[in-house]
Amino acid sequence: MSRTGRIRLFLCAAAVIAVAYTLACTGLPHFGSAVHPYGARAVAATLKQRTANTISSINFDQRAFDTLGEESILLGSVLGVTALLRRTDEERQSSERGARVLPSTRLFGTLLLPVALLTGIYIVAHGQLSPGGGFQGGVILATALHLAYVAADYRALDRIRPRELLDGVDAVAAGAFTCLGLAGLVVGAAYLKNVLPLGTFNTLSSGGMVPVINAAVGVEVASGVIVLLAYFLDQTITTGPTTSPTITTSPGGPDGTEPSDTSEATS
Repeated sequence: MSRTGRIRLFLCAAAVIAVAYTLACTGLPHFGSAVHPYGARAVAATLKQRTANTISSINFDQRAFDTLGEESILLGSVLGVTALLRRTDEERQSSERGARVLPSTRLFGTLLLPVALLTGIYIVAHGQLSPGGGFQGGVILATALHLAYVAADYRALDRIRPRELLDGVDAVAAGAFTCLGLAGLVVGAAYLKNVLPLGTFNTLSSGGMVPVINAAVGVEVASGVIVLLAYFLDQTITTGPTTSPTITTSPGGPDGTEPSDTSEATS
C-alpha cells in the first residue's frame, strides 16, 4: 500500500472513531448530576459481595480481568528492565563509597523505615475495607525499603534487598493472580469470578476473592518496584564501562627499527 493510501485509511478510521467517541460522550450523565448509572450499579454490586471498599471491589472483582492486564504491564516492565540493564561482559562492577549522611537524616530514615513498612502492610491487608489496596500498599512497601538507602548508603540497601529472591516472588505473585481466576472455571463459572465465601461485611475475611487478589497484587507491585529500582540503581551506582587496554606503538617501523629517510633528493 502506498503512503497516500495509508494516510487515507488512517483518516477514514480516525473519522469513524471520532464520531463514535462523540456519540458516546453525548450519552454520558451531565457533570455534577445526581444520576450516576455506573456508580449506582457498582455500589450495589459491592454491597452484594460484602466488600466495604467499592474501589477495591471494582478493581479485584467487578473488572478483575482488566486489573490482571494492568498487573501484567508491570511484570512486562520488570522483564524488560531485567533484560536491558543486566550487567554484560563489557561492564565492570565498581565499589560505591557512601557519602556522609547527616545524623538527622540517618535518624529520620531509621525511625521511618519500620513505620512505612507497617503502613504498607496495613494498606494492603485492609484494601477491601478502607481506601488503599495492593497497588498503593505495594508502592509504599517498596519505598519503605529504600529508606535504608536514604539513611545509610547503597551497600546497606543491598544487604537487606534480596534482588534474586524478589525477582522470583514478582513472577510467582503475578502467576498467582492468573491462577486464582481458574477457581471460577473449576466451579463452572466465569474466569476470575468471585467464588470464595463472602464472609462477614466489614471484616478482614469479607469480600471473597477480593482480599486474596488484593494481597497478590500488593506482593507483585512491591517486589516489582523494588526489582526495577534495584537495576536502575545498580546501573547508575555500581556499574561502569570496562577500561579498554592501552595500545602502544613504537616510533619506528613494524620491526622496531628507525624508518629510512626517503626524502633525500637524488641527483
